[in-house]
Amino acid sequence: MLVENARRRAALDGEHYDPIKGEGCWGERVEAGGCLVPKKVLDDNPLYAMMEPLQQERLRIVEDFEFWCARCVKIHDKMSCRSVPFVLNRPQRKLLAVMEEQRTAGQPIRVILLKARQWGASTMVQMYMAWMQLVRHKGWNSVICCHKQSTSKAIKRMYNLMIEHYPKDMQDDDAQDHPLRFTKLEGQPNVQQIEARECLLITASSRSEDAVRGYDISMAHLSEVAFWQESKMHNPDDVLRSVCGSVTLKPESVIVLESTADGVGTYFHDEWLRATRGTSDKVPVFVPWYEIGIYSREVEDVQALWDAMDDYERALWDDGRTLEQIYWYHCKRSEQREHALMMSEFPSSASEAFATSGRHVFSREELDRLAKGCRAPLAVGEVQGAAMSGHRAKENVRFYESSAGQLKVWDMPVTRSPSPVRYMAVVDVGGRSDGSDYSVVAVWRVGDEFNKPAIVAQWRGHIDHDQLAVKAMQIAVFYNKALLVVESNTLTNEAARAGESDYILERLKQLYGNVYQRSRNKLGFHTNVKTKSMSVAELVAGVREGSYIERDIEAVNEMRCYEERNRSFSAAKGKHDDILMTRAIGLYLMRSENLFSQEQTPDPSSMSCDAFLY
Repeated sequence: MLVENARRRAALDGEHYDPIKGEGCWGERVEAGGCLVPKKVLDDNPLYAMMEPLQQERLRIVEDFEFWCARCVKIHDKMSCRSVPFVLNRPQRKLLAVMEEQRTAGQPIRVILLKARQWGASTMVQMYMAWMQLVRHKGWNSVICCHKQSTSKAIKRMYNLMIEHYPKDMQDDDAQDHPLRFTKLEGQPNVQQIEARECLLITASSRSEDAVRGYDISMAHLSEVAFWQESKMHNPDDVLRSVCGSVTLKPESVIVLESTADGVGTYFHDEWLRATRGTSDKVPVFVPWYEIGIYSREVEDVQALWDAMDDYERALWDDGRTLEQIYWYHCKRSEQREHALMMSEFPSSASEAFATSGRHVFSREELDRLAKGCRAPLAVGEVQGAAMSGHRAKENVRFYESSAGQLKVWDMPVTRSPSPVRYMAVVDVGGRSDGSDYSVVAVWRVGDEFNKPAIVAQWRGHIDHDQLAVKAMQIAVFYNKALLVVESNTLTNEAARAGESDYILERLKQLYGNVYQRSRNKLGFHTNVKTKSMSVAELVAGVREGSYIERDIEAVNEMRCYEERNRSFSAAKGKHDDILMTRAIGLYLMRSENLFSQEQTPDPSSMSCDAFLY
């Protein structure tokens, strides 16, 4: 082990990097004047070798970002508390390689960065954008947007420090008449300009989506996106649409989303998944903790460390980490109350980065497998129309495609003769206001000897309870008069008037007929300690065994945040479980009560819904 560890350490220590000489730097390079210079510099300047050293350097910085950083940029070093030349570390060079691949290919630069802490991601992104503004382009406006305005300004201060120490001999020839400096734009406190480069720098927060409207933006640095707060007045999607919509789609324009993780189901998590699936314009970049050089600690007693390591830490050794890296991880982990918190702050893999606190109900590996079956819906819209009586019920309820609709459809109803496919619509009742839990109507295709149960459609939104009953009934009629299962607890607990919940359920029974009842006189599914535990157990088994087909990635995201605390189940703080419960109840009823072994079909004479709908 010691011999192997020495080999691993030597491999890490042997990475020679000298950006002044061009050694270990990115891209195709050729020797010129004792340095390795980007080939394009010599292609564009055939007389490069005959020029004076200062003239060579001025030409080289146009194509060599790493050389420009070491030659022209000063940053604040946290260890020494001094201003030092900016020499890229290993994670910064990893990110640079992705950005330069896009730039040198003549493409817009689009990156989403999932990171561990403390390796200078924001510094790297901001200096790259400064390089674009100060060296490569004039009039190249940029924006910095963080979850807080103060954080955006903190990032900008790095830019201020760099300009303050920028070497005069590397500036344009007219630098004496037009020195590099920031000046405020009159009437715009969050907008500053560099007159010498005819460019603007705008600082904004995730709560100021209109801050960049009206500006011609070429670059956007969007930091700690996972922590952007969603509310009725603001949500990350609006901010991103505003900022990114202002960035011109042209070569060398830049959009970087970067963040540590904050659980699943967030906007950042969704965008990361899109990027990893290849359905986004952004290239995903992940930096694990062990690629960050400072996360290492000398080991005095190897045997004692090995004896103290658990299976996870021994797996780190099997994956190629050094003992010094593992010892640092072991010591740092002891500071955390739970390992999940350590994985979130210092992830070894991308999936770990999105770990949440608490005791997870579902296995991460099993959820990864379940997620592979998820896909975009076939159509999005709403089901509309009155459900009339008799044989015309189906024809009078129709699906209308609409981008503003809240019903996602993965499979349309199958009405084959003589035995139509059976469906079940499970309703989890939420609150009326935007800040409350969502209401969900999930449509199951009931499994048979040939097919697994599958989710085929889902409606999710905020709506009054009587309107939700109408919506659920319309969807149930559309899906071959599906069995309608209404979770009754919220209806009962949040009824605005005495008897409202009973009225809604009874009205559904009278007008629709095919409504689940747990006993002769009790309509709806009642969730209590016993039924919730059994339902969740059925869903855990269903995920583990792969015994049902999931289509909505949001359901998987909710399962990733579902926790067991004090012998009860709940979503993590700030998360939801409304979609999850429609899966748990559906599987429980299909597998435990075996509903569909009995004849439960609606009475055609009770299908007149005109009065209820209008």
